[in-house]
Amino acid sequence: MTATCSPPANPIDADGLRDRVDAALGNFLDEQEERFDDLISDPDSRCQWQAATQSLRGFLAGGKRIRPAFCYWGWRGAGGGADDEGVIGAAAALELLHSFALVHDDIIDASDTRRGAPSLHRQHAESHRRSGGRGSSELFGTSIALLLGDLCLAWFHDMLATSGLPADRIREARPLVAHSLTELVLGQYLDVAEQAGSRHSVSRSYTVIHYKTAKYTIERPLHLGGVLAGASPALLDSYTAYAMPLGEAFQLRDDVLGAFGDPTVTGKPVADDLRTRKATVLLATARERATAAQAAEIDRLFTGADLNDAQTTRLQDLVVETGALAECERLIDSRVEAATAALGAMPVGDDVRAVLASLIRAATDRAQ
Repeated sequence: MTATCSPPANPIDADGLRDRVDAALGNFLDEQEERFDDLISDPDSRCQWQAATQSLRGFLAGGKRIRPAFCYWGWRGAGGGADDEGVIGAAAALELLHSFALVHDDIIDASDTRRGAPSLHRQHAESHRRSGGRGSSELFGTSIALLLGDLCLAWFHDMLATSGLPADRIREARPLVAHSLTELVLGQYLDVAEQAGSRHSVSRSYTVIHYKTAKYTIERPLHLGGVLAGASPALLDSYTAYAMPLGEAFQLRDDVLGAFGDPTVTGKPVADDLRTRKATVLLATARERATAAQAAEIDRLFTGADLNDAQTTRLQDLVVETGALAECERLIDSRVEAATAALGAMPVGDDVRAVLASLIRAATDRAQ
Protein backbone atom coordinates (compact mmCIF):
# COMPACT_ATOMS: atom_id res chain seq x y z
CA MET A 1 0.00 0.00 0.00
CA THR A 2 1.28 3.49 -0.79
CA ALA A 3 0.10 6.70 0.89
CA THR A 4 -0.53 9.67 -1.33
CA CYS A 5 -0.27 13.39 -0.64
CA SER A 6 -4.06 13.65 -0.90
CA PRO A 7 -5.51 11.36 1.80
CA PRO A 8 -9.20 10.42 1.84
CA ALA A 9 -11.77 12.74 3.39
CA ASN A 10 -11.45 10.73 6.60
CA PRO A 11 -7.70 10.51 7.27
CA ILE A 12 -8.20 7.51 9.54
CA ASP A 13 -9.07 5.59 6.38
CA ALA A 14 -5.75 6.50 4.71
CA ASP A 15 -3.75 3.38 3.79
CA GLY A 16 -6.89 1.35 4.56
CA LEU A 17 -6.02 1.84 8.22
CA ARG A 18 -9.44 1.51 9.83
CA ASP A 19 -10.20 -1.79 8.10
CA ARG A 20 -6.73 -3.12 8.89
CA VAL A 21 -7.05 -2.18 12.57
CA ASP A 22 -10.53 -3.69 12.81
CA ALA A 23 -9.30 -6.92 11.18
CA ALA A 24 -6.33 -7.13 13.55
CA LEU A 25 -8.59 -6.63 16.56
CA GLY A 26 -11.04 -9.25 15.31
CA ASN A 27 -8.29 -11.80 14.73
CA PHE A 28 -6.80 -11.15 18.16
CA LEU A 29 -10.17 -11.56 19.90
CA ASP A 30 -10.80 -14.79 17.99
CA GLU A 31 -7.47 -16.13 19.23
CA GLN A 32 -8.26 -15.17 22.83
CA GLU A 33 -11.64 -16.90 22.70
CA GLU A 34 -10.04 -20.08 21.39
CA ARG A 35 -7.37 -19.96 24.10
CA PHE A 36 -9.65 -19.32 27.05
CA ASP A 37 -12.92 -21.08 26.19
CA ASP A 38 -11.08 -24.38 26.61
CA LEU A 39 -10.32 -23.49 30.22
CA ILE A 40 -14.01 -23.58 31.16
CA SER A 41 -15.53 -27.05 31.29
CA ASP A 42 -18.96 -26.18 32.71
CA PRO A 43 -21.37 -25.32 29.84
CA ASP A 44 -23.28 -22.67 31.79
CA SER A 45 -20.09 -20.94 32.91
CA ARG A 46 -18.73 -21.06 29.38
CA CYS A 47 -21.95 -19.51 28.08
CA GLN A 48 -21.73 -16.69 30.65
CA TRP A 49 -18.10 -16.03 29.78
CA GLN A 50 -18.90 -15.93 26.08
CA ALA A 51 -21.71 -13.45 26.72
CA ALA A 52 -19.28 -11.21 28.62
CA THR A 53 -16.62 -11.32 25.89
CA GLN A 54 -19.27 -10.71 23.22
CA SER A 55 -20.32 -7.54 25.03
CA LEU A 56 -16.67 -6.50 24.95
CA ARG A 57 -16.53 -7.17 21.22
CA GLY A 58 -19.52 -4.89 20.75
CA PHE A 59 -17.84 -2.21 22.83
CA LEU A 60 -14.63 -2.47 20.80
CA ALA A 61 -16.56 -2.21 17.54
CA GLY A 62 -17.24 1.49 18.18
CA GLY A 63 -14.81 4.37 18.35
CA LYS A 64 -13.02 6.74 16.02
CA ARG A 65 -9.72 4.74 15.86
CA ILE A 66 -7.88 8.03 16.30
CA ARG A 67 -5.15 6.63 18.58
CA PRO A 68 -4.21 3.83 16.16
CA ALA A 69 -4.08 6.45 13.41
CA PHE A 70 -1.59 8.62 15.29
CA CYS A 71 0.47 5.55 16.17
CA TYR A 72 0.58 4.39 12.55
CA TRP A 73 1.51 7.81 11.16
CA GLY A 74 4.10 8.23 13.90
CA TRP A 75 5.59 5.00 12.55
CA ARG A 76 5.39 6.18 8.95
CA GLY A 77 6.94 9.53 9.86
CA ALA A 78 9.92 7.69 11.33
CA GLY A 79 10.47 5.68 8.15
CA GLY A 80 8.31 2.63 8.91
CA GLY A 81 6.85 0.79 5.95
CA ALA A 82 3.21 1.02 4.89
CA ASP A 83 2.92 -2.73 4.34
CA ASP A 84 4.26 -3.84 7.74
CA GLU A 85 1.36 -5.56 9.49
CA GLY A 86 3.28 -5.61 12.77
CA VAL A 87 2.63 -1.92 13.33
CA ILE A 88 -1.06 -2.48 12.60
CA GLY A 89 -1.19 -4.96 15.48
CA ALA A 90 0.62 -2.51 17.76
CA ALA A 91 -1.66 0.35 16.72
CA ALA A 92 -4.78 -1.79 17.15
CA ALA A 93 -3.63 -2.71 20.65
CA LEU A 94 -4.20 0.92 21.61
CA GLU A 95 -7.93 0.33 21.13
CA LEU A 96 -7.75 -2.27 23.91
CA LEU A 97 -5.96 0.23 26.14
CA HIS A 98 -8.57 2.85 25.28
CA SER A 99 -11.42 0.47 26.05
CA PHE A 100 -9.85 -0.24 29.45
CA ALA A 101 -9.83 3.51 30.12
CA LEU A 102 -13.37 4.10 28.84
CA VAL A 103 -14.96 1.24 30.77
CA HIS A 104 -13.41 2.44 34.01
CA ASP A 105 -14.21 6.08 33.18
CA ASP A 106 -17.89 5.23 32.65
CA ILE A 107 -18.00 3.57 36.07
CA ILE A 108 -16.29 6.54 37.73
CA ASP A 109 -18.67 9.00 36.04
CA ALA A 110 -21.74 6.76 36.52
CA SER A 111 -22.39 7.20 32.79
CA ASP A 112 -25.47 5.52 31.38
CA THR A 113 -24.40 5.63 27.75
CA ARG A 114 -21.32 5.31 25.58
CA ARG A 115 -21.38 5.83 21.80
CA GLY A 116 -25.15 5.92 21.74
CA ALA A 117 -25.57 2.57 23.55
CA PRO A 118 -25.76 1.60 27.22
CA SER A 119 -22.36 1.70 28.91
CA LEU A 120 -20.85 -1.68 29.66
CA HIS A 121 -21.68 -1.67 33.38
CA ARG A 122 -25.27 -0.70 32.59
CA GLN A 123 -25.55 -3.52 30.04
CA HIS A 124 -24.52 -6.15 32.57
CA ALA A 125 -26.66 -4.67 35.33
CA GLU A 126 -29.68 -4.92 33.04
CA SER A 127 -28.76 -8.50 32.08
CA HIS A 128 -28.62 -9.39 35.78
CA ARG A 129 -32.05 -7.83 36.36
CA ARG A 130 -33.61 -9.64 33.41
CA SER A 131 -32.26 -13.00 34.51
CA GLY A 132 -33.45 -12.54 38.09
CA GLY A 133 -29.94 -12.87 39.47
CA ARG A 134 -29.26 -12.75 43.19
CA GLY A 135 -27.88 -9.66 44.88
CA SER A 136 -27.49 -6.13 43.58
CA SER A 137 -27.78 -5.73 39.81
CA GLU A 138 -25.80 -2.49 39.97
CA LEU A 139 -22.94 -4.13 41.85
CA PHE A 140 -22.98 -7.07 39.44
CA GLY A 141 -22.82 -4.76 36.40
CA THR A 142 -20.01 -2.71 37.91
CA SER A 143 -18.06 -5.83 38.86
CA ILE A 144 -18.30 -7.40 35.40
CA ALA A 145 -17.38 -4.13 33.68
CA LEU A 146 -14.35 -3.65 35.95
CA LEU A 147 -13.15 -7.15 35.14
CA LEU A 148 -13.65 -6.64 31.41
CA GLY A 149 -11.78 -3.34 31.62
CA ASP A 150 -8.92 -5.08 33.39
CA LEU A 151 -8.99 -7.76 30.71
CA CYS A 152 -8.60 -5.09 28.03
CA LEU A 153 -5.50 -3.78 29.78
CA ALA A 154 -3.99 -7.27 29.96
CA TRP A 155 -4.84 -7.92 26.33
CA PHE A 156 -3.31 -4.58 25.30
CA HIS A 157 0.06 -5.74 26.61
CA ASP A 158 -0.40 -9.17 24.99
CA MET A 159 -1.38 -7.77 21.60
CA LEU A 160 1.50 -5.30 21.59
CA ALA A 161 3.99 -8.02 22.53
CA THR A 162 2.72 -10.42 19.84
CA SER A 163 2.25 -7.81 17.11
CA GLY A 164 5.06 -9.31 15.05
CA LEU A 165 7.41 -6.35 15.36
CA PRO A 166 11.06 -7.04 16.27
CA ALA A 167 11.52 -7.96 19.93
CA ASP A 168 14.17 -5.27 20.47
CA ARG A 169 11.78 -2.55 19.29
CA ILE A 170 9.07 -3.84 21.63
CA ARG A 171 11.57 -3.73 24.50
CA GLU A 172 12.52 -0.15 23.61
CA ALA A 173 8.84 0.82 23.76
CA ARG A 174 8.17 -0.66 27.21
CA PRO A 175 9.37 2.34 29.27
CA LEU A 176 7.22 4.62 27.10
CA VAL A 177 4.19 2.37 27.62
CA ALA A 178 4.74 2.25 31.40
CA HIS A 179 5.14 6.02 31.58
CA SER A 180 2.03 6.53 29.45
CA LEU A 181 -0.07 4.37 31.76
CA THR A 182 1.08 6.39 34.78
CA GLU A 183 0.17 9.61 32.96
CA LEU A 184 -3.26 8.20 32.11
CA VAL A 185 -4.00 7.24 35.71
CA LEU A 186 -2.68 10.60 36.93
CA GLY A 187 -4.96 12.44 34.52
CA GLN A 188 -7.96 10.39 35.62
CA TYR A 189 -7.10 10.94 39.30
CA LEU A 190 -6.80 14.71 38.81
CA ASP A 191 -10.14 14.70 36.96
CA VAL A 192 -11.87 12.91 39.84
CA ALA A 193 -10.25 15.22 42.40
CA GLU A 194 -11.27 18.33 40.48
CA GLN A 195 -14.80 17.01 40.11
CA ALA A 196 -15.03 16.67 43.90
CA GLY A 197 -13.96 20.26 44.54
CA SER A 198 -16.42 23.01 45.33
CA ARG A 199 -14.86 25.39 42.80
CA HIS A 200 -13.47 24.35 39.44
CA SER A 201 -10.21 25.94 38.31
CA VAL A 202 -9.27 26.71 34.71
CA SER A 203 -5.60 25.95 35.38
CA ARG A 204 -6.39 22.65 37.09
CA SER A 205 -8.76 21.68 34.28
CA TYR A 206 -5.93 22.33 31.81
CA THR A 207 -3.67 20.03 33.81
CA VAL A 208 -6.28 17.28 33.46
CA ILE A 209 -6.37 17.88 29.69
CA HIS A 210 -2.57 17.74 29.56
CA TYR A 211 -2.38 14.21 30.94
CA LYS A 212 -5.77 12.68 30.23
CA THR A 213 -6.13 13.82 26.62
CA ALA A 214 -3.19 15.59 24.96
CA LYS A 215 -0.56 13.07 25.98
CA TYR A 216 -2.76 9.99 26.05
CA THR A 217 -4.69 10.57 22.83
CA ILE A 218 -2.10 12.11 20.52
CA GLU A 219 1.44 12.51 21.83
CA ARG A 220 2.02 9.02 23.24
CA PRO A 221 0.45 7.15 20.27
CA LEU A 222 2.68 9.19 17.94
CA HIS A 223 5.68 8.44 20.16
CA LEU A 224 4.84 4.74 20.28
CA GLY A 225 4.74 4.49 16.50
CA GLY A 226 7.92 6.51 16.26
CA VAL A 227 9.84 4.45 18.84
CA LEU A 228 8.74 1.21 17.18
CA ALA A 229 10.21 2.51 13.91
CA GLY A 230 13.44 3.75 15.51
CA ALA A 231 12.63 7.50 15.58
CA SER A 232 15.32 9.97 16.63
CA PRO A 233 14.85 12.11 19.76
CA ALA A 234 14.54 15.16 17.51
CA LEU A 235 11.65 13.62 15.61
CA LEU A 236 9.89 12.64 18.84
CA ASP A 237 10.30 16.24 20.03
CA SER A 238 8.66 17.48 16.84
CA TYR A 239 5.80 15.05 17.43
CA THR A 240 5.34 16.57 20.89
CA ALA A 241 5.28 20.14 19.51
CA TYR A 242 2.46 19.09 17.17
CA ALA A 243 0.59 16.82 19.57
CA MET A 244 0.23 18.89 22.72
CA PRO A 245 -1.67 21.87 21.27
CA LEU A 246 -3.70 19.51 19.08
CA GLY A 247 -4.59 17.37 22.10
CA GLU A 248 -5.78 20.45 23.98
CA ALA A 249 -7.89 21.51 21.00
CA PHE A 250 -9.33 18.00 20.74
CA GLN A 251 -10.47 18.07 24.38
CA LEU A 252 -11.78 21.64 24.18
CA ARG A 253 -13.93 20.53 21.23
CA ASP A 254 -15.17 17.66 23.41
CA ASP A 255 -16.03 20.19 26.12
CA VAL A 256 -18.10 22.21 23.67
CA LEU A 257 -19.83 19.11 22.28
CA GLY A 258 -20.52 17.86 25.82
CA ALA A 259 -22.38 21.09 26.52
CA PHE A 260 -23.97 21.95 23.16
CA GLY A 261 -23.63 18.90 20.89
CA ASP A 262 -26.48 17.06 19.18
CA PRO A 263 -27.12 13.88 21.23
CA THR A 264 -28.17 11.98 18.11
CA VAL A 265 -24.63 12.58 16.80
CA THR A 266 -22.52 12.56 19.97
CA GLY A 267 -24.20 9.44 21.37
CA LYS A 268 -24.56 11.10 24.78
CA PRO A 269 -27.56 12.71 26.50
CA VAL A 270 -28.19 16.35 25.65
CA ALA A 271 -25.76 18.69 27.45
CA ASP A 272 -24.45 15.75 29.45
CA ASP A 273 -21.39 17.61 30.78
CA LEU A 274 -23.61 20.41 32.06
CA ARG A 275 -26.18 18.11 33.66
CA THR A 276 -23.46 16.36 35.63
CA ARG A 277 -21.46 19.58 36.23
CA LYS A 278 -18.31 18.00 34.77
CA ALA A 279 -15.13 19.93 35.61
CA THR A 280 -14.36 21.09 32.07
CA VAL A 281 -12.33 24.08 30.96
CA LEU A 282 -15.55 25.44 29.43
CA LEU A 283 -17.45 25.46 32.73
CA ALA A 284 -14.45 26.66 34.73
CA THR A 285 -14.03 29.53 32.24
CA ALA A 286 -17.70 30.46 32.61
CA ARG A 287 -17.34 30.64 36.41
CA GLU A 288 -14.11 32.65 36.15
CA ARG A 289 -15.58 35.19 33.71
CA ALA A 290 -18.97 35.51 35.39
CA THR A 291 -20.26 38.67 37.01
CA ALA A 292 -21.13 38.46 40.69
CA ALA A 293 -24.78 37.80 39.83
CA GLN A 294 -23.91 35.19 37.18
CA ALA A 295 -21.44 33.50 39.54
CA ALA A 296 -24.08 33.24 42.25
CA GLU A 297 -26.49 31.68 39.75
CA ILE A 298 -23.86 29.22 38.52
CA ASP A 299 -23.07 28.27 42.13
CA ARG A 300 -26.76 27.62 42.82
CA LEU A 301 -26.99 25.42 39.74
CA PHE A 302 -23.92 23.49 40.93
CA THR A 303 -25.61 22.35 44.12
CA GLY A 304 -28.04 19.47 44.57
CA ALA A 305 -28.96 16.72 42.12
CA ASP A 306 -28.34 16.63 38.38
CA LEU A 307 -29.90 19.49 36.45
CA ASN A 308 -33.37 19.31 34.96
CA ASP A 309 -34.07 20.52 31.42
CA ALA A 310 -34.80 24.13 32.37
CA GLN A 311 -31.70 24.37 34.56
CA THR A 312 -29.55 22.84 31.85
CA THR A 313 -30.81 25.38 29.31
CA ARG A 314 -30.10 28.19 31.75
CA LEU A 315 -26.55 26.97 32.34
CA GLN A 316 -26.04 26.80 28.57
CA ASP A 317 -27.20 30.43 28.39
CA LEU A 318 -24.75 31.42 31.12
CA VAL A 319 -21.87 29.72 29.31
CA VAL A 320 -22.70 31.83 26.26
CA GLU A 321 -23.40 35.05 28.20
CA THR A 322 -20.11 34.92 30.11
CA GLY A 323 -18.19 34.56 26.87
CA ALA A 324 -16.89 31.12 27.87
CA LEU A 325 -18.10 29.45 24.66
CA ALA A 326 -16.50 32.10 22.47
CA GLU A 327 -13.28 31.85 24.48
CA CYS A 328 -13.15 28.07 24.04
CA GLU A 329 -13.64 28.44 20.30
CA ARG A 330 -10.82 31.01 20.24
CA LEU A 331 -8.57 28.65 22.19
CA ILE A 332 -9.34 25.81 19.79
CA ASP A 333 -8.37 28.02 16.84
CA SER A 334 -5.13 29.14 18.50
CA ARG A 335 -4.09 25.59 19.30
CA VAL A 336 -4.91 24.42 15.79
CA GLU A 337 -2.64 27.19 14.52
CA ALA A 338 0.15 26.05 16.88
CA ALA A 339 -0.20 22.41 15.80
CA THR A 340 -0.21 23.44 12.13
CA ALA A 341 2.95 25.50 12.60
CA ALA A 342 4.67 22.61 14.39
CA LEU A 343 3.67 20.26 11.58
CA GLY A 344 5.25 22.63 9.05
CA ALA A 345 8.60 22.23 10.82
CA MET A 346 8.29 18.46 11.31
CA PRO A 347 10.97 16.46 9.41
CA VAL A 348 8.61 14.00 7.70
CA GLY A 349 7.65 13.19 4.12
CA ASP A 350 4.89 15.02 2.29
CA ASP A 351 2.60 11.97 2.41
CA VAL A 352 2.82 11.81 6.21
CA ARG A 353 2.48 15.58 6.54
CA ALA A 354 -0.70 15.54 4.43
CA VAL A 355 -2.36 12.93 6.66
CA LEU A 356 -1.26 14.62 9.90
CA ALA A 357 -2.71 17.88 8.57
CA SER A 358 -6.00 16.11 7.87
CA LEU A 359 -5.93 14.63 11.38
CA ILE A 360 -5.81 18.16 12.80
CA ARG A 361 -9.12 18.87 11.11
CA ALA A 362 -10.60 15.47 12.04
CA ALA A 363 -9.72 15.99 15.70
CA THR A 364 -11.10 19.51 16.04
CA ASP A 365 -13.68 20.18 13.31
CA ARG A 366 -16.19 17.50 14.28
CA ALA A 367 -19.69 16.95 15.62
CA GLN A 368 -18.95 13.90 17.81
